[in-house]
Amino acid sequence: MSDSLEALVEAYALKDETRTGWQLRGIEAPESVAAHTWGVALLVARFCPPEMDRERALTMAAVHDVAEAETGDIATRAEAGAQSVDAEEKERREREAMAGPLAALGEEIHETWEEYEARDTAEARFVKDMDILDTCLQALVYERNQRYDPDADNPHFEEFDDLDEFFATGEPRLSTARGRELFEAVRKRYETAKRNR
Repeated sequence: MSDSLEALVEAYALKDETRTGWQLRGIEAPESVAAHTWGVALLVARFCPPEMDRERALTMAAVHDVAEAETGDIATRAEAGAQSVDAEEKERREREAMAGPLAALGEEIHETWEEYEARDTAEARFVKDMDILDTCLQALVYERNQRYDPDADNPHFEEFDDLDEFFATGEPRLSTARGRELFEAVRKRYETAKRNR
């Protein structure tokens, strides 16, 4: 029990772990990884197809980024050469984190995290699409609320204007029809928000 509680204390670091992509873009008061996780869970609760295991999908949404309590948030970048850590190294670090202090979160959480990482089930692919969609919805919120300066000189975003890179990194990774449909609906609203800025 005490190991499990200590692992939870470790995992609670996600409440203070700011999402790196938003920090790099200069977003005013960017969300935490835990706030993003809540967004993914809400999307899963709203859009989970009836043929899927809803409880498993919700658990997966809740734990999909738990390794970042140890590794920190490593942003996925679309710009050539902008990735700070390559995908294999990121995976190695996250697996090491899940085998370390976070292992005491329990076998079920570890197995659910592994399922999400493998993307071999319909639930894992759906949750990944909701993960991408949450980022795009957050970009829409930041655009509508004008939480960044689109004209600021930002060395982290040379190839993309505004919050476009977040859509560019997400679109090719979508794997479900529902995810693509929702993505397009959010992107239309985002483009409208940019025009109205």
